[in-house]
Amino acid sequence: MNNRQELPSWQFLAEHAQQMKKQHLNQLFASDEQRFDKFTIKLPHLLLDYSKNLVTTETMSGLVKLAQDCEIEQWRDKMFSGEKINLTENRAVLHTALRDRSGDALMLDGEDITQTINLELEKMESFVRKVRQGDWKGYSGKRITDIVNIGVGGSNLGPQMVTEALKNHSDNSVNVHYVSNVDGAQIAEVLRPLDPASVLFVVSSKTFTTTETITNAKTAKSWLTSASFDDDAVKHHFVAVTSNLENATEFGIGADNIFSMWDWVGGRFSLWSAIGLPIALDMGFEKFMALLEGAHQMDRHFVDTPLEQNAPVTLALLSLWNTTFLGSQSQAILPYDQTLHMLAAYLQQAEMESNGKSVNWTGEDIEYQTVPSIWGGVGINGQHAFYQYLHQSKNVIPADFIGSIESSTPVKGHHETLMSNFFAQTEALMRGVNESQVREDLKAKGRTPAYIDQLAPHKVHQGNRPTNTILLDRIDPHSLGGLIALYEHKIFVQGIILQICSFDQWGVELGKGLAAKIQTELAEEGEVGEHDSSTTNLINYYKKMRYAK
Repeated sequence: MNNRQELPSWQFLAEHAQQMKKQHLNQLFASDEQRFDKFTIKLPHLLLDYSKNLVTTETMSGLVKLAQDCEIEQWRDKMFSGEKINLTENRAVLHTALRDRSGDALMLDGEDITQTINLELEKMESFVRKVRQGDWKGYSGKRITDIVNIGVGGSNLGPQMVTEALKNHSDNSVNVHYVSNVDGAQIAEVLRPLDPASVLFVVSSKTFTTTETITNAKTAKSWLTSASFDDDAVKHHFVAVTSNLENATEFGIGADNIFSMWDWVGGRFSLWSAIGLPIALDMGFEKFMALLEGAHQMDRHFVDTPLEQNAPVTLALLSLWNTTFLGSQSQAILPYDQTLHMLAAYLQQAEMESNGKSVNWTGEDIEYQTVPSIWGGVGINGQHAFYQYLHQSKNVIPADFIGSIESSTPVKGHHETLMSNFFAQTEALMRGVNESQVREDLKAKGRTPAYIDQLAPHKVHQGNRPTNTILLDRIDPHSLGGLIALYEHKIFVQGIILQICSFDQWGVELGKGLAAKIQTELAEEGEVGEHDSSTTNLINYYKKMRYAK
């Protein structure tokens, strides 16, 4: 069926949503003492509590029925088997194969890609060992002490998020740095304290043509050769992760120092491949493999578990419920663990670049609300910044609260303070406080009637704000791999139900093409005049002021 809205299960949910909008979470909890047990999924090393969503067993049954009507299980099997479900680019979607530890053959276009992946992992392992043990030498014979990863988007966000999250699992054999912004301030700041003779650059770009990445790579190359006085130094200090062997070798990188990318792995799902080199260099190859194994364990849960108890499916259905049926337009990601401070930014790209689309598989306009905008930040900091908005604004913002039972860095008393806030915030968002409660509280504190009349309306919290709670045993390579895979599969399920092509990103192409044209115009003399009046005058003003001297 081309139109999801014609499905009886969709129509049921649309009608059911109107009834549920009249409910309050306080009522749902008061009427069912078993609510937590009914709406919780327990996995090894992870618990998902979704009971603080405006759902009943009837809601969840309707959502699961919609997933079945949309053939989620069949589409899931297509993805894992290598069918070309990236419809607009006619490509398979096999980031899951990168972390498949079963050893089973997987044929794609006549090639067993399991062998291909394993060979690349062996190459990575050998390279990582050489660098970390000091056997890889720079142009002057010094060992490598610093890694600078040059990439943007998925070639940066994934590896950087993981290395930040797992800092406590690094033995500091090397120091890892990241450059993604083409603003020269970033690369200048990263390179300033480093010794060119001891730096290894990892240039990650599938096409090896990405303007931002190649601009930064050329700057790094100039910095290196200016210090070494030798263009051959590039072979000692640069490796590449790319599918474009020709461009990388033309840049000066030795063929043996080029790691593969494949068109069946999307950039935002690529940290499991050689794009993850900075992770392996930072922590060691064994811990990188633990990351993959954690993700593979979540893959098996996604494949083997009935939809009713399937954590990625449940997260996707709840997002659909809150956004498409209840009308929320954004979702907050709120980790209560400092190590996960980049998670919201990572998930922004993963979900919004995947499913931020407005046409369906056949190119027709979508009439319903699709995915929410994703934003957020570290929980405690957010409490003193944007939580006011979460609690009392006119907009209802569903939120994922992510915490851990064990602290990554135990300091006496700190984790208890952190987690008390973690639990309190979801309770406050759910319960709220009505005006009579506010008045009673102020009266008990001895406030005057006039003061109470003035202040009471300002202290009312409506509550009824939906949250998911994801509680990990601890943040380690295995659990982090599982957490990332959990969200990857959530995004996949969302896309199938919404009939969105989740694995392309045509929306970024228009701006990139215009930027290339404008970059040429900025280098030329004289005014420009082929744009709209705003852009034309902005460029001309910039050129006039920039080159006034």
